Amino acid sequence: MPESYFSELFKSNTTYFINAALMTFGLWKIFGKCRIDRKLAFIPFWRIYRFAKAADAEDTGLTWLFLQVLTILLSPLSVKLSSASEEGTFFLLYAALMLLLSFAFIIYQIRIYSAICKLFGKRKLWIIGWLLFNWITALIWGFSEKYKPLYIVGSPAEAAPLSGIEEEASDAGLTVNLNKRTAWSGMKKVTLLRDIHFTLKPGRMVLLLGGSGAGKTTLINAVIGYEKADAKVMLNGCDVYKDYDSLKYDIALVPQQDLIRLDDTVVKTLTDAAVLRLPEYVKHRELTARVDEVLNIFGLDNLKNTEVSKLSGGQRKRVSIAMEYISNPDLFVLDEPDSGLDGVLARDLMTRLNGIARQGKIVIVITHSPDRVLDLFDDVMVLAKDADKTGRLVFFGTVEEAKKFFETDKIENVVRMINRSSEGGEGRADELIEKFMEVSHAGV
Repeated sequence: MPESYFSELFKSNTTYFINAALMTFGLWKIFGKCRIDRKLAFIPFWRIYRFAKAADAEDTGLTWLFLQVLTILLSPLSVKLSSASEEGTFFLLYAALMLLLSFAFIIYQIRIYSAICKLFGKRKLWIIGWLLFNWITALIWGFSEKYKPLYIVGSPAEAAPLSGIEEEASDAGLTVNLNKRTAWSGMKKVTLLRDIHFTLKPGRMVLLLGGSGAGKTTLINAVIGYEKADAKVMLNGCDVYKDYDSLKYDIALVPQQDLIRLDDTVVKTLTDAAVLRLPEYVKHRELTARVDEVLNIFGLDNLKNTEVSKLSGGQRKRVSIAMEYISNPDLFVLDEPDSGLDGVLARDLMTRLNGIARQGKIVIVITHSPDRVLDLFDDVMVLAKDADKTGRLVFFGTVEEAKKFFETDKIENVVRMINRSSEGGEGRADELIEKFMEVSHAGV
């Protein structure tokens, strides 16, 4: 009886088994090209996750795998719920859930195949082939010499070693000793940043540079205490993590997106910001004086009674920055404040920020167009992802030292140097991290 049952099962699913075998054979050849263990091509579901990982889409692959497992675990419920009339409502809810899971599953499958097309440098039209005719596509990509990966993720280079350097805290300025910053991504714990140590002196304007995903915003959030890391951050002799309540008025962050009400006047906007950001003991007279001072610093005196909605993009950006500067912080951080501004407006804004730094403040600016205002910066800090895809410190020093270190007159070229080949870069991050360590150790 069992033999007859399995015989009928095989006959009724002959096409499926043949297609599955051909798909496996094609993946076996593709995995060889990608330097993936070929035995993984024989493991259903897991092989697609491993393929996604090879295409630098591991998180997408993990989510897809989770959806696949969840769908399999929930499938047996359909028989039970559909056969019980009193459970009709629950069956409809179950059906809706399964439909939603199927939709999400397809979306993540498309993302995986999109990453795979990028890995092989092929048009995204091939996604249709992978979705509808996966075994044919796998055989073509596996056996044709025209289909080769443009890069191999995670091979063969190893990440640069740790520096072993720790900055000595100063009573004046910002000292950061960040050992590690981790977070959960999907179903695994990943290291976002590690081994970042530096000291910023008061009166300096610092350019924070790095490619997309290098960890610039993550580092800033760790430094200002918004997201704590395995680190010790000292500002003017005080521990930012332990003494955050007493330091919160000394630290300000201007996000990339303007958070501002359009129907208020400029002066009301700054006054409301002062009420929120200045200590409660500040008297109204002092608060008003501070608002007038900030209006002057950012050249907004003549616009104080103008509605924000009627301001130009550059003027509105100045108001947004002035809102955060109202507390007179010692550490002032700005995330792409010149985004969307032309060269003239960007330079005007950066000149004002440089003037703030000259008042003994530490000003850190993230920008993707540094060369047009490079002369206004004192120092350059560069982050990049190493071979383990962890944000590392590639360089920290003066502008002139940066030009000499990277052997370029254009700082914007640095991003191309440190980005991985899969991102259109030269993939020199680990090489330059080690070079900077050698320079740092030589200076110790």
